Amino acid sequence: MKAKAYAKINISLDITGKRESDGYHLLRMIMQNIDLYDEINIEKQKSDITIKCNKPYVPTDERNLAYKAAKLFKDTYNIKEGVIITIKKNIPVAAGLAGGSTDCAAVLSIMNKLFEVNAKDEELMKLGLKLGADVPYCIKGGTALCEGIGEKVTELKSFKNKIIVLVKPPFGVSTKCVYQDFDLKKVRNHPNTEELIKAIERDDLEFICNNMKNLLENVTLRKHKVLIGIKEEMRSCGALGAMMSGSGPSVFAFFDDMLNAQRYFEKIKERYDDVYITRTI
Repeated sequence: MKAKAYAKINISLDITGKRESDGYHLLRMIMQNIDLYDEINIEKQKSDITIKCNKPYVPTDERNLAYKAAKLFKDTYNIKEGVIITIKKNIPVAAGLAGGSTDCAAVLSIMNKLFEVNAKDEELMKLGLKLGADVPYCIKGGTALCEGIGEKVTELKSFKNKIIVLVKPPFGVSTKCVYQDFDLKKVRNHPNTEELIKAIERDDLEFICNNMKNLLENVTLRKHKVLIGIKEEMRSCGALGAMMSGSGPSVFAFFDDMLNAQRYFEKIKERYDDVYITRTI
């Protein structure tokens, strides 16, 4: 059984505080799927969990989130059979695009159908939260407001078919380290999430490009100045707006003209391998 596991970008990422019980950051994020995806195929086998992947740097043992998802699903629903999970990886890793989380979400969703457990999305989202804060959103997908540590997902009006050029520089960023280095006391301006939601409702791309904000840029851009240069270049090449996704280092830009997007794509492709021209879905 096959599924597409879509990457996400953040249209906004706000941090409102920390949870007293465990110190996790409390978030308000507008998340958006884009048409860049990993392909996940799962087949039954007698026992055990086997992971196969087309990229040699992706672990295929219990460190892989897809493996953890399969084990959690088997344990939760008392499933004796095993699975062979084949991952065709297209989403860059350690990129702020929820590549691992979306694979994890796809495994939970496929196994739910494959073993005819018929758990509701809400049940799978609770399960997925044990594996990562982005997993509940990845199960739901589309355009959504995510709150708490990521567990509260509210569906928003679709913001599909917006042209995006995405650039992932040749280094990764540790989400954990970015959050550790983030200092809420130094934040002067928070994203206006409510106004961004209204702009999505009226399909106002220009407002979104002028007002989207990601507080984690304060940490990652300071350490990796090259990202500032990429954002500036995107705008000078006709992008309406540019921003880092998640904890980075991927940077995306919205274009309202495919010709401009194509021109910039061809230009930046000469310097970076991981460059994509895609759309919101």
